[in-house]
Amino acid sequence: MDTTFAPADTLERADQPIGQIAVDLPGATAVFRRLKLDFCCGGQIALQQACDNKGLSVDAVLAELARLERPENPAVPQAPAEMIDHILTRYHAVHREQLPELIRMARRVEAVHREHPSVPTGLADHLEAMEAELLDHMDKEEQMLFPLLRAGGRGVAMMPIGVMRAEHTSHGGQLERLMALAHDATPPQGACNTWRALYAGVNQFSDDLIAHIHLENNQLFPQYEPARAACC
Repeated sequence: MDTTFAPADTLERADQPIGQIAVDLPGATAVFRRLKLDFCCGGQIALQQACDNKGLSVDAVLAELARLERPENPAVPQAPAEMIDHILTRYHAVHREQLPELIRMARRVEAVHREHPSVPTGLADHLEAMEAELLDHMDKEEQMLFPLLRAGGRGVAMMPIGVMRAEHTSHGGQLERLMALAHDATPPQGACNTWRALYAGVNQFSDDLIAHIHLENNQLFPQYEPARAACC
């Protein structure tokens, strides 16, 4: 999909406060942090001005932000090989980008706001545990299950598919715990931009992981299994 901004969109984004972009566009915090653009305490100034202050090309920054934009309802190929490619690029690669930044922000929020009654204590540790399990899960799919499915191994795929389904159920339980720790990803009144961006990112990660699991459980795996009821 072409995610290049139209001129009007570019102008609007360039004129937005950098802190608002950090909250509205999950993943933007990693770009801003790498470029040393202060989206938290200095988040009230427009992106254009923030770039000018640092001697950065706003067009180059906008191009990086454009790559973070994702369609709300992407077309999903139905052929197994193409569906696997879609899963790898839309979900596996995205989770690997999402989790380190969420962990970093959670650590910061827990440290800076440790006296706040709504601080999400334990959120960073839980995200780290989720990252470890999800990375292991995705590695098993990439190294074993997906090559097997690409080769058309229906009979021999039943056992590894069963393992993946069981791990998906575990991921669902971890998501429930994640949202409980993050207070349903609802920031308290007066929360700083980092806190708000953290919860926006948690929301997107949760939505993405649910969609990822649904796609595998209900569209990919059934193509290699005997007829069964769909599950979520």
